[in-house]
Amino acid sequence: MIESPYAWLRLGVSLLLMTIGGCGMYSITVVLPRIQQDFGAARGDASLPYTFTMIGFGIGGVLMGRLADRAGVIWPVLVGSLGLGIGFVGAGLAPHLAVFGLFHGVFIGLLGTSATFAPLVADTSQWFDRRRGVALAICMSGNYAAGALWPPVMQYFIEGYGWRATYVGIGVFCVVSMLPLALVLRKRPPEAVPVPVTPVHTGAPAVHGADSRPLGLSPAAFTALLCVAGVSCCVAMSMPQVHIVAYCGDLGFGPARGAEMLSLMLAMGVLSRLASGWISDRIGGLRTLLLGSVLQGVALLMFLPFKGLVSLYLVSAMFGLFQGGIVPAYALIVREYFPPAEAGARVGTVLMATLLGMALGGWMSGAVFDWTGSYQAAFVNGIAWNLLNLAVVGFLLHRATRLRTAAAGQPTVHGIS
Repeated sequence: MIESPYAWLRLGVSLLLMTIGGCGMYSITVVLPRIQQDFGAARGDASLPYTFTMIGFGIGGVLMGRLADRAGVIWPVLVGSLGLGIGFVGAGLAPHLAVFGLFHGVFIGLLGTSATFAPLVADTSQWFDRRRGVALAICMSGNYAAGALWPPVMQYFIEGYGWRATYVGIGVFCVVSMLPLALVLRKRPPEAVPVPVTPVHTGAPAVHGADSRPLGLSPAAFTALLCVAGVSCCVAMSMPQVHIVAYCGDLGFGPARGAEMLSLMLAMGVLSRLASGWISDRIGGLRTLLLGSVLQGVALLMFLPFKGLVSLYLVSAMFGLFQGGIVPAYALIVREYFPPAEAGARVGTVLMATLLGMALGGWMSGAVFDWTGSYQAAFVNGIAWNLLNLAVVGFLLHRATRLRTAAAGQPTVHGIS
């Protein structure tokens, strides 16, 4: 069953589920100016529901990953569809910002969108071996496809019917569309057929994709470093993704132009993820992560001097194209260095860190704006966090290179690269 036609069908369903469930990540970005106005909140306070959503998303990813490991991925997806339905309807009827944030954090983040991310990624990794990087990139493209599709759709309905009615409609749509799709995922993953990874190309251990001491570190230390890298890269990533709509409004271009830029950014992210999947199957997860982090830093720098409408469209497209492969690289690294039985929990843990980074960055950028009255300082803050990510990834890649060099001088080496 590894890489069978059913595996590809399952991948397509997972992509569709992630695209639908990803509405929870991007809804706040579109309605941010409106809830700020309706609830009479400051920019930082209006950004808090996004933070609550991402915190719930991150924690829920670990919980849903463990549930998927034990009971199969269908159960998290069923829970997620109901969570999104309740969350969007409840948030659409919320009387004030605190209730709005509660429904976002608990139902949309913790119980909803989280079920359509980490569990589906971990599940996909167990149905593919030779083309695992490409499969993971396709699956995780659903997250960016959601960002490309949902903002303009939401913007259209918000302008016609208001954000509250739009929220209720999204909740109903999630339940009606996701429950039938979940039935395709009833089968449990097949027993993995080990395919050793060639250390010369990837730096990953040539022992069926797992090592008791990855890169000479304890599993806990290695996971912790990946989590630090995940937080730092996504604090940087969140600045344009969360605030581009509000930023365009402040510049006088209007929220509709910002929604278009966000959609363009994430559409280019889909292309980036597909390309990075092909690249990662050839150079490994760590090198792909380093490449994406360098390019993301370059794109963030480009936001500082350019404030014209056309230039912002171009820089938004560049940002999406440059950073789309970062998060899938974390999932691939986990599968390169840890056994399949730990896939759900460890992928969920590392992806939780990336989501906590998005949560922290989303709030932090709004708070910096409130303190300074400008987004320039927020972009600089994102660049600083991106440098931290580069430092951690550079350290891990240095250890991989050093161990691979040492292994090349020994006649037989097991478990190191």
